[in-house]
Amino acid sequence: MTDPENLDEVLANVGPRLRRIRKERGATLTALSAVTGISVSTLSRLESGGRRPSLELLLPIARAHQVPLDRLVGAPPVGDPRVRSEPVERGGRTMLPLTRRPGGLQAYKVVVPARNEEPDPRTHEGYEWLYVLSGRLRLVLADHDLVLGPGEAAEFDTRLPHWFGSAGEEPAEFLSLFGPQGERMHVRAQPRRKG
Repeated sequence: MTDPENLDEVLANVGPRLRRIRKERGATLTALSAVTGISVSTLSRLESGGRRPSLELLLPIARAHQVPLDRLVGAPPVGDPRVRSEPVERGGRTMLPLTRRPGGLQAYKVVVPARNEEPDPRTHEGYEWLYVLSGRLRLVLADHDLVLGPGEAAEFDTRLPHWFGSAGEEPAEFLSLFGPQGERMHVRAQPRRKG
């Protein structure tokens, strides 16, 4: 919501800004009037603050001066477009959420440290897609024991017992897209080990 006092201040600065831009361009009120179709008296009142600026008046002026509308009104700069997520540590893994809304498809960048650990397959509702960025990722999925390298991907129903960890001497980094029901984790009994 816009602060009314701030809005009044922004509008009060439009007139001087219009005058400055017109003078920088070396245009007279008469010449600007001829190009925009706005009367000289209306242009003069806009510049002096005697007339409140409106979109219908500012658009032709912006077009005539070949400047973005933002420059005429002194709009604040757009915020930093980078996503700044807080990493989450889970079971020694670092997960960086890439999506912000709860529920639905979730995306994560995951870093699995290099360490020797025994697979502990789990199951839960959902569907997952993995894409390895760097390192080597060991994926145990039901009866499969795979090692994925950079650029390799896997997708699977998370109701199958699965586990992943680093398969090398360096951390494994991967992207994970997690299906709509994935946030409801259900740990089931571990499958019996053969032998």
